Amino acid sequence: MIPSIRKQFNEKFTTATYEAFLKELHNVYPGAIEFRVAETPVFIPNSFKEKMLDACESIVDIITGPSFKKITDKAIPPSLHVPGETSHSQFIAFDFGICINNEGEYEPQLIEMQGFPTLFAYEVLLDDVCRNHFPVPEGFSAYIGGHTKETYLQLLKEIIVGDHSPENVILLEIFPHQQKTRVDFYCTEKYLGIQPVCVTELIREGKKLFYLRDGKKTAVKRIYNRVIFDDLQQQSPEVQEKGKIFFEELDVEWIPHPSWFYRISKFTLPFIRHPYVPATFFLNEIKQLPTDLENYVLKPLFSFAGQGVVIDVTAKDVESIKDPENWILQRKVKYADVIRTPDVPAKAEIRIFYFWKDGTARPVPANNLARLSKGKMIGVRYNKDKEWVGGSYCLFESNK
Repeated sequence: MIPSIRKQFNEKFTTATYEAFLKELHNVYPGAIEFRVAETPVFIPNSFKEKMLDACESIVDIITGPSFKKITDKAIPPSLHVPGETSHSQFIAFDFGICINNEGEYEPQLIEMQGFPTLFAYEVLLDDVCRNHFPVPEGFSAYIGGHTKETYLQLLKEIIVGDHSPENVILLEIFPHQQKTRVDFYCTEKYLGIQPVCVTELIREGKKLFYLRDGKKTAVKRIYNRVIFDDLQQQSPEVQEKGKIFFEELDVEWIPHPSWFYRISKFTLPFIRHPYVPATFFLNEIKQLPTDLENYVLKPLFSFAGQGVVIDVTAKDVESIKDPENWILQRKVKYADVIRTPDVPAKAEIRIFYFWKDGTARPVPANNLARLSKGKMIGVRYNKDKEWVGGSYCLFESNK
């Protein structure tokens, strides 16, 4: 997006440098990174960053509003109410596509958002290793909101660990060592001192939870939750039985509480009006379908990782949906072929991390990740056998 920097990066790029970068990155936690890591960061000018943050702050205004919980009560499936809901989500992730408008200008367009964690710790490692191998222009940083690596990790620790001892805080997942995001779990343990624990490993005694840490039964006082119920519902009956612990009254704190995965999600999009948020509607509330359905996408409310999305929508697709209240129709955006590569240009999607520390009025921007694609959909699973695609991150130009 900054032609001079892109040109310079590409001219200096060598396969040997990339392979050395990958070797160092993979050697930190051997075998933990299953997804493809892209050959380049994304260099973002300050003007584009400010456009994304303007959209984020507009959405935060809605999320922090007095009526937000009321208008999102229906977002939570009735069978998935977890006791002990908190007043807010400690984490929000906003996904923007780098798009091109009718005037041929680059602009961000919100694709999705989630009140749920993402690769907060891994991105610190990625930035560190990238800087060991690739040229990073002066005045560019992955961190936003005035953060540095040190202040970012400090804030992350204050939010997740808080006043507790790290041994009393766990990262909870389903078979964490089998998850594609497990490298983030290991980085989280390195930076914060909390262990990844499987739902099946929890020990319940009344309202109290325990786990085995180095063979010793240890109290769980706070849960950094990484379990997605859609994943839990696809597990064996035995694992689902252990997962019922979510719906019990427990003496634990949730970071974030599972309900926020639903409240801040695709469900929130129809309530937002902003130039960088495509028009979105609940399917069951549409009186008359748009005549240009080909310019929309259909998305199920309760799925993740792009599953179930219908890109080339027809009236027949809409008619076949049995539960329209669980779907949204969203105006399609045109991703820009923005990243120049040795063959064809790549598209890019940017995820902005917002952190919300308890006791503060609103969340703040902190860091990011990016995904490069040459396929029809963004995401590593849709870009097999391609180069200059995969997981990456943005380096933002500093404020001028």
